[in-house]
Amino acid sequence: VLDLFEIPLIKATEESIREYGCLVDHPGDYEIEIVQWPAQGWRAVDEDTGNEGGWVEGVFYCDWKGDVLYGSNNAVNGNYVLGWCANPQTASSEHQTVPRERVSLWHMNYHPDGGQLFYPLESQPFVVPLALPGDDLKPDKVIGFWFDGARGLYIHPDIWHEGLFPIDNKHRFLDRQGRVHGRVSCDFGEEFGVYLSVPLAPP
Repeated sequence: VLDLFEIPLIKATEESIREYGCLVDHPGDYEIEIVQWPAQGWRAVDEDTGNEGGWVEGVFYCDWKGDVLYGSNNAVNGNYVLGWCANPQTASSEHQTVPRERVSLWHMNYHPDGGQLFYPLESQPFVVPLALPGDDLKPDKVIGFWFDGARGLYIHPDIWHEGLFPIDNKHRFLDRQGRVHGRVSCDFGEEFGVYLSVPLAPP
């Protein structure tokens, strides 16, 4: 059984989110940053090439089933186990066994090729864990951000994140991200022997 490492939870504001991205009022106003394909040697990638893949858009579904939080992103055809509200070894997907007070998080990732936008399609609170760029990610570098559901989130390329944690049983988000969808991951259990414990109650 892995230990839990509790991360801080703060309210998402323009100031608190500034280094990670920004809050979103109108998703149509946002262009997704696309990073140019890196040069392999001393010759530069030609201007206006290597960044033409564009972006994709779809709906990111977050669903609690019993103690297990599932994510499904139809923009990139991804299906995920995002976390658990109970001990992952004994958690049930059939029925809820404990109050949903926190999420045990096992994994985070970042996209080196582009930014990502999440905009709530229901005005309900949610939580997003984030960390600043760098491959030396450690549990104490992760912060949870609490959103009241009135605004969305845009994150820059290279920002560590995971899916979104709804307070209610289900939540849908407009998702827009780079089409190439490169993903670099960290498994906290494998690397650090812990799950991150992400509170869900408003800070």
